[in-house]
Amino acid sequence: MRTQLVTIPTDTAPLEGALHEPDSGPVTGAALYFHGNTMNFYVGAARFLPPVLTRLGLVCLAFNRRGHDILSTRNSRTPEGGAFQSTREAIADNRIAAEWMKARGFDAPVVIGHSNGGMLGTRHVIDHPRTPALVLLSAGRGGKNAGTGGREGLFAGDRMDDLTERARTLVKAGRGRELMFMPGWWYVISAESFLDRIESVPDTIALAPSIKCPVLAVRGDKEEAERYPAEEFQRHAGGRCAVEIVADCDHFYNGREHVVANLVATWLEMTLNLGAR
Repeated sequence: MRTQLVTIPTDTAPLEGALHEPDSGPVTGAALYFHGNTMNFYVGAARFLPPVLTRLGLVCLAFNRRGHDILSTRNSRTPEGGAFQSTREAIADNRIAAEWMKARGFDAPVVIGHSNGGMLGTRHVIDHPRTPALVLLSAGRGGKNAGTGGREGLFAGDRMDDLTERARTLVKAGRGRELMFMPGWWYVISAESFLDRIESVPDTIALAPSIKCPVLAVRGDKEEAERYPAEEFQRHAGGRCAVEIVADCDHFYNGREHVVANLVATWLEMTLNLGAR
């Protein structure tokens, strides 16, 4: 495949990403990849999926939302990244990336989202009903349960009540960008982003009936079904939904990348009728 780094303007910091194109043969369509919390365009599925997607003839854009990684800087010492993310901004970033692709002739790309990117993907597909297919890779439940840590003790862990109170106190005092440490991943977060996480993340199951395009929902067997509800999404989906549970597989698909890549490629090939290529 051919890869070029791209910069997509927004009303504040631009989105950085990689555009992957087939190095031969006809272009059959496009795909947008939405990364998970604190991830970016060059790790995880954003790294191992483009080679199989481009072999199907799909042009693939993987990009950083403004809420990428945990903390970062750009061309100054002003901090940015996942610690400051908001759902509103993330939804806008996905829309801006889709508009950037549309300007290049791809007005209805496939949407592939991992973890939080999958939750955001459900909202994006409803807002973009011409989306031909949606791939949910370990998409979380979202909604009012988005802050729960499950058996792994993620996010606020067993400190949800006192951290919520702390966040509300800081925001009320006009100190919403002040950072707080958390006992679980992603370890540090601004007060206003903490509240956004527990109040504004898309509710994957509630949105499922409104999603009419074909969906592939994937989960590793080492992940909690309650936290990553692929089968429950299937029961509520408004259209066709296939579920694949990958054996011996964690949330990041370590050591099982080839299995997940083949599942996604095979499903997209059949669903989009790309066999002719």
